Amino acid sequence: MEKVRPPRWTGWPLQVAGDKGYSYPHIRDWLERRIIERVIPQRSDQIEREGRLRLDRRAYRKRARVEQSVRWIKENRRVGTCYDKLATSFQAFINLAIIRRYLRIMAPDDPSDRT
Repeated sequence: MEKVRPPRWTGWPLQVAGDKGYSYPHIRDWLERRIIERVIPQRSDQIEREGRLRLDRRAYRKRARVEQSVRWIKENRRVGTCYDKLATSFQAFINLAIIRRYLRIMAPDDPSDRT
């Protein structure tokens, strides 16, 4: 964590969200020193030792939405395996994956979609 530098254009974020795998005292201390609110649930062994700490559930749900969005974009094999060499090509296929997803949502019974 000590090697992490703030982005030049914005500085440190106000919140950092992560899963229970990031719930360690040194990470919590690092975030606290930089006045960053942590949105990381505690592991069960930490609750027994330290007591329950507050968790912003609304912010944690937003993290879950982002992960789900990335997961459904990666359903497309070409995006998930990163075959493209250029960032512009990769971005174009992400856009196509999003368009394809929305078309599936808008017309779920379309016979032309044979995937």
